[in-house]
Amino acid sequence: MGYCAAVGAAQSIVAAQSVSAGKGKTTGSPQTILVVGDSLSAEYGLRRGTGWVALLEARLRAEGVSAQVVNASISGDTTSGGRSRLPALLKQYKPSHVVIELGGNDALRGLPLKMTQDNLSQMTRLAQQSGAKVLLIGMQVPPNYGADYASRFADLFAQVARANDAGWVPFLLKGVADGDDPLRLFQSDRIHPNEQAQPQLLANVWPALRKQLK
Repeated sequence: MGYCAAVGAAQSIVAAQSVSAGKGKTTGSPQTILVVGDSLSAEYGLRRGTGWVALLEARLRAEGVSAQVVNASISGDTTSGGRSRLPALLKQYKPSHVVIELGGNDALRGLPLKMTQDNLSQMTRLAQQSGAKVLLIGMQVPPNYGADYASRFADLFAQVARANDAGWVPFLLKGVADGDDPLRLFQSDRIHPNEQAQPQLLANVWPALRKQLK
């Protein structure tokens, strides 16, 4: 997907998903959860409203949590792209929580791990300085990247989280990419999880996010 088209798609997602998830009985004051991610959070190849971020809104309502979800994810985005977009997003939405789901495309493009780690660290600090709680969502790469690279890539998310006292999800695709028959939970490109996999993605994120919510 081209960058301009991706930006347009992201704007549409923000408009569609920047709605209150706190209808009905809720507790606490309204919170704003800003999700900054890539295609895994942008409903790439999925019917609108079936991705894990959309399912998060339903979960918030079911749990009675007063919160607004803003999905600012862009297919193909990298940590550098997220870092450049974040200041404007923080200014516009003033989130109480920022969920960062980026890094997979950095690995696909062979970008230096230090660059990825520095970008995630800077994004975390910027969000925290704005008053938001941060949740970092970790990713892993296939074994063909090499054991050393795969280990260091997976570890950098935890390192950023620990260094900045942020929340952390070890692996967004746990139970999807590492299952007995993982291909059944992926689209035909074998990269993007299908609609059936989205509840598991939310199940991986929800426990850590719930701890941060009022």
